Amino acid sequence: MSKILVTGGAGFIGSHLVDALVSEGHEVVILDSLEEQVHKGREPDYLNPAAEFIKGEVSDREMLRKSLDGVEILYHEAAAVGVGQSMYMIEEYMGKNTMATSVLMDLLVNEEHSLKKLVVASSMSIYGEGAYECGEHGILYPPLRPTEQLKSHRWEVMCPDCGKPCKPAPTTEEKPVRPTSIYALSKRDQEELCLITGMSYGLPTVALRYFNVYGPRQSLSNPYTGVAAIFSSNIKNGNPPIIFEDGNQTRDFVSVKDIVQANLLVMNSSKADYQAFNVGSGKPTSILGVAEMLAELYGKNLKPDVQNKYRVGDIRHCYADISKLKKIGYMPSVDIKNGFRELVEWGKTAEAVDESKRAAQELKERNLVE
Repeated sequence: MSKILVTGGAGFIGSHLVDALVSEGHEVVILDSLEEQVHKGREPDYLNPAAEFIKGEVSDREMLRKSLDGVEILYHEAAAVGVGQSMYMIEEYMGKNTMATSVLMDLLVNEEHSLKKLVVASSMSIYGEGAYECGEHGILYPPLRPTEQLKSHRWEVMCPDCGKPCKPAPTTEEKPVRPTSIYALSKRDQEELCLITGMSYGLPTVALRYFNVYGPRQSLSNPYTGVAAIFSSNIKNGNPPIIFEDGNQTRDFVSVKDIVQANLLVMNSSKADYQAFNVGSGKPTSILGVAEMLAELYGKNLKPDVQNKYRVGDIRHCYADISKLKKIGYMPSVDIKNGFRELVEWGKTAEAVDESKRAAQELKERNLVE
């Protein structure tokens, strides 16, 4: 058994990972700042009592040094999360994601440590638009849709050569990354800082590109978290889920249980070292479909508010090709209907302050919604 540090281990994904590691008999240390926007400054009641908890920032070198004492495996999950908010809190996001990770890498390079493996949480957001297929021109990796197209409410991605609508295709790890938000840029930085440093110094490192993660413990009062949690907060408060564009845009929704499965898998497999992997379900689901499914599961007769407006930087479609991770044993175990049912059962008793209108107003005031 190993001594393992999980940064962000009090958070949504990190806490589930901590539970799994503890159950396997590992000695686990959590380093978490208890971000006010997520935790309201309080230790969550689900925090595993068998893990050592250290309150602090990854950017605090002394705290980081203390947390890494004797650690053999590091899961770097800590990050500021929120695409829209990142566009006007640039220093905050780059500081907590890019710069904090640079402190971590600098310490590993310049000081003594016992680390044998590093796994960093990356994000599908680094891709920008997903992959597409044109019947005439094959697989395409398009940039963001032109503003003039969006203003005319033509939502689908068009082939740049023939001008015809393209079909979404599975996004592989080989697709060039093209961040379209500050959050995405900072996640790319986290991934590349870890992989480059790991490769250079012979420290086995793996980056996991999470797609749209959902599940119990996701903050329902944070309007900058995942869409399943935001919609849950809307519905619990009797408000219709707010949907941009026409609702037919798709994402890949993956249960936190499968995210944990992937993390444990790459920890134990040398075949994963020095590589990046998609972690998703491999299936696209429309945003409108998510809203309708959650309303049904909550037993609420709420029709989604489809606004036919767009957010600057939003993509149309992106879902994962997971064949690379499958080769080392990954297999999604939770289908979306059962996963959402579990989310809703937990969500019925969870605190949920609906801040989505305030968040949308902040974007509007900065001309990030049209």
